[in-house]
Amino acid sequence: MELGPDPVLYRWLGLAHAAEDEDDHDAEAEKAYRAGLAEWPDDLGLLVSYLELCLRADAWTYPGRSARAGSLKERIAVLAPPGSPEAAQVEDALGRAGRGYWQELRERTASVRAERAALTSHSAEVAEALEKGGRASAHPEDLRAAEVAAALELLAGPWRAPLRLLVRYRVAAYAAAFVLVVATNRALVLSGTVSYSAWGWIWYAPLLLADAKLRQARRLARQRVIGAVEARHAETAGAAADLGR
Repeated sequence: MELGPDPVLYRWLGLAHAAEDEDDHDAEAEKAYRAGLAEWPDDLGLLVSYLELCLRADAWTYPGRSARAGSLKERIAVLAPPGSPEAAQVEDALGRAGRGYWQELRERTASVRAERAALTSHSAEVAEALEKGGRASAHPEDLRAAEVAAALELLAGPWRAPLRLLVRYRVAAYAAAFVLVVATNRALVLSGTVSYSAWGWIWYAPLLLADAKLRQARRLARQRVIGAVEARHAETAGAAADLGR
């Protein structure tokens, strides 16, 4: 930790791993939470985040992690009075843990739709920036502007010109790709080469690559904004320390 031990940084680290929703990352998230709680056992942010991780753990695969949810809930109940934001977050986490398959499916579907909408909005902003000459400058803690700036960086260079074109005309590109998919698959079947064809779907590969660049840009922007916030807090703390001398 460049800024020294801090429960908030341990929590950020844990949340970043937990967001990947993979076994290895969940293990790293647990390490971060446990390391933070070893230093700050009463930090509610760490306790609630760790509880959410334990509630989502598979009881068969990770019985220890799943079982720790009970003790964490009891500890939070002592520290967070009813009506507090932390208590409300615990109730929300417990509600999510008790949802059935169809409720979980609906929530995941809504999450996917929200992510697609955010990606579409981000693509439009990047397309607008490309039309204006591909320049972006803004306050380092402005997340949306940072996302555009990161995308322009990742799409820069002569070799990425086709990707920039796909981003600028994303809707038209998806429509054209669909037509090419249908035409290619039908042509291969009618030619007698194959009885069934899925080769046409390869036309979507460049579009998926462009979208992957946009997602990468959004992740990079979040990291940069967090870094800017950390740097500002460190500078403020340093200035306050100097004044106190």
